[in-house]
Amino acid sequence: MDPLTALAAIKTGVAAGKQLHNLSKEIAGFFDATDGAKKAHAKKKNGIFATANEEAMATWTQAQNAKTAEAELREFIVNTKGFSAYQELLKIRREVIAQRKEAERQAQLEAEERAEMIMTVFAVLLLIVAAVSGAGAWLYYKGWIDL
Repeated sequence: MDPLTALAAIKTGVAAGKQLHNLSKEIAGFFDATDGAKKAHAKKKNGIFATANEEAMATWTQAQNAKTAEAELREFIVNTKGFSAYQELLKIRREVIAQRKEAERQAQLEAEERAEMIMTVFAVLLLIVAAVSGAGAWLYYKGWIDL
Protein backbone atom coordinates (compact mmCIF):
# COMPACT_ATOMS: atom_id res chain seq x y z
CA MET A 1 0.00 0.00 0.00
CA ASP A 2 1.18 3.50 -0.78
CA PRO A 3 1.87 5.70 2.29
CA LEU A 4 -0.32 8.47 0.92
CA THR A 5 -3.25 6.10 0.36
CA ALA A 6 -2.88 4.75 3.89
CA LEU A 7 -2.66 8.30 5.23
CA ALA A 8 -5.91 9.17 3.47
CA ALA A 9 -7.60 6.14 5.05
CA ILE A 10 -6.44 7.19 8.52
CA LYS A 11 -7.57 10.78 7.97
CA THR A 12 -10.96 9.58 6.78
CA GLY A 13 -11.32 7.35 9.85
CA VAL A 14 -10.33 10.12 12.26
CA ALA A 15 -12.62 12.59 10.50
CA ALA A 16 -15.46 10.07 10.86
CA GLY A 17 -14.86 10.03 14.61
CA LYS A 18 -13.08 6.70 14.95
CA GLN A 19 -10.60 6.25 17.78
CA LEU A 20 -6.98 5.61 16.89
CA HIS A 21 -6.96 2.13 18.39
CA ASN A 22 -9.88 1.26 16.08
CA LEU A 23 -7.73 2.26 13.10
CA SER A 24 -4.90 -0.11 13.97
CA LYS A 25 -5.13 -1.92 10.60
CA GLU A 26 -4.85 1.34 8.68
CA ILE A 27 -2.08 2.60 10.96
CA ALA A 28 -0.14 -0.64 10.55
CA GLY A 29 -0.55 -0.39 6.77
CA PHE A 30 0.64 3.20 6.83
CA PHE A 31 3.76 2.46 8.85
CA ASP A 32 4.45 -0.69 6.81
CA ALA A 33 4.34 1.41 3.66
CA THR A 34 6.56 4.16 5.05
CA ASP A 35 9.05 1.71 6.53
CA GLY A 36 9.06 -0.27 3.29
CA ALA A 37 9.81 2.85 1.24
CA LYS A 38 12.66 3.82 3.55
CA LYS A 39 14.11 0.31 3.55
CA ALA A 40 13.86 0.04 -0.23
CA HIS A 41 15.79 3.28 -0.62
CA ALA A 42 18.45 2.23 1.90
CA LYS A 43 18.78 -1.15 0.16
CA LYS A 44 19.15 0.38 -3.30
CA LYS A 45 21.46 3.10 -2.01
CA ASN A 46 23.79 0.57 -0.40
CA GLY A 47 23.41 -2.10 -3.09
CA ILE A 48 26.09 -3.36 -5.44
CA PHE A 49 24.37 -1.92 -8.49
CA ALA A 50 23.83 1.55 -7.01
CA THR A 51 24.73 3.23 -10.31
CA ALA A 52 21.18 3.01 -11.63
CA ASN A 53 20.34 6.68 -11.09
CA GLU A 54 16.77 6.35 -12.22
CA GLU A 55 16.03 3.57 -9.75
CA ALA A 56 17.86 5.38 -6.96
CA MET A 57 15.86 8.52 -7.67
CA ALA A 58 12.61 6.56 -7.59
CA THR A 59 13.40 4.98 -4.23
CA TRP A 60 14.58 8.34 -2.88
CA THR A 61 11.31 9.93 -3.97
CA GLN A 62 9.36 7.15 -2.24
CA ALA A 63 11.40 7.62 0.93
CA GLN A 64 10.80 11.38 0.86
CA ASN A 65 7.09 10.84 0.28
CA ALA A 66 7.04 8.49 3.26
CA LYS A 67 8.73 11.10 5.48
CA THR A 68 6.32 13.76 4.26
CA ALA A 69 3.35 11.48 4.91
CA GLU A 70 4.59 10.75 8.44
CA ALA A 71 4.95 14.46 9.14
CA GLU A 72 1.52 15.13 7.69
CA LEU A 73 -0.01 12.35 9.78
CA ARG A 74 1.63 13.75 12.92
CA GLU A 75 0.35 17.24 12.17
CA PHE A 76 -3.13 15.97 11.34
CA ILE A 77 -3.43 13.86 14.51
CA VAL A 78 -2.04 16.61 16.74
CA ASN A 79 -4.37 19.22 15.23
CA THR A 80 -7.51 17.08 15.33
CA LYS A 81 -7.07 14.85 18.38
CA GLY A 82 -4.22 16.45 20.31
CA PHE A 83 -0.66 15.54 21.12
CA SER A 84 -1.70 12.74 23.50
CA ALA A 85 -3.48 11.02 20.62
CA TYR A 86 -0.28 11.17 18.59
CA GLN A 87 1.58 9.64 21.52
CA GLU A 88 -1.06 6.90 21.57
CA LEU A 89 -0.43 6.35 17.86
CA LEU A 90 3.30 5.98 18.49
CA LYS A 91 2.54 3.57 21.33
CA ILE A 92 0.41 1.47 18.98
CA ARG A 93 3.24 1.49 16.44
CA ARG A 94 5.75 0.32 19.04
CA GLU A 95 3.38 -2.46 20.12
CA VAL A 96 2.88 -3.63 16.54
CA ILE A 97 6.63 -3.61 15.92
CA ALA A 98 7.24 -5.55 19.13
CA GLN A 99 4.55 -8.09 18.20
CA ARG A 100 6.03 -8.58 14.75
CA LYS A 101 9.54 -8.99 16.09
CA GLU A 102 8.27 -11.54 18.59
CA ALA A 103 6.41 -13.39 15.83
CA GLU A 104 9.56 -13.40 13.67
CA ARG A 105 11.63 -14.64 16.62
CA GLN A 106 9.07 -17.35 17.34
CA ALA A 107 9.01 -18.41 13.68
CA GLN A 108 12.82 -18.57 13.69
CA LEU A 109 12.78 -20.75 16.82
CA GLU A 110 10.18 -23.05 15.31
CA ALA A 111 12.20 -23.36 12.11
CA GLU A 112 15.31 -24.22 14.12
CA GLU A 113 13.36 -26.79 16.15
CA ARG A 114 12.03 -28.39 12.94
CA ALA A 115 15.52 -28.53 11.47
CA GLU A 116 16.84 -30.08 14.68
CA MET A 117 14.01 -32.62 14.70
CA ILE A 118 14.70 -33.56 11.07
CA MET A 119 18.39 -34.02 11.83
CA THR A 120 17.57 -36.15 14.88
CA VAL A 121 15.19 -38.38 12.92
CA PHE A 122 17.74 -38.70 10.11
CA ALA A 123 20.48 -39.63 12.60
CA VAL A 124 18.27 -42.23 14.31
CA LEU A 125 17.28 -43.75 10.97
CA LEU A 126 20.92 -43.83 9.90
CA LEU A 127 21.88 -45.59 13.15
CA ILE A 128 19.08 -48.12 12.71
CA VAL A 129 20.13 -48.84 9.12
CA ALA A 130 23.77 -49.16 10.22
CA ALA A 131 22.82 -51.48 13.09
CA VAL A 132 20.65 -53.71 10.91
CA SER A 133 23.28 -53.79 8.16
CA GLY A 134 26.02 -54.54 10.67
CA ALA A 135 23.96 -57.30 12.30
CA GLY A 136 23.16 -58.79 8.89
CA ALA A 137 26.82 -58.68 7.86
CA TRP A 138 27.89 -60.31 11.14
CA LEU A 139 25.25 -63.04 10.80
CA TYR A 140 26.31 -63.66 7.19
CA TYR A 141 29.96 -63.80 8.26
CA LYS A 142 29.17 -66.35 10.96
CA GLY A 143 27.24 -68.37 8.41
CA TRP A 144 23.97 -68.20 10.27
CA ILE A 145 22.19 -66.71 7.29
CA ASP A 146 22.63 -67.41 3.60
CA LEU A 147 21.67 -64.91 0.94
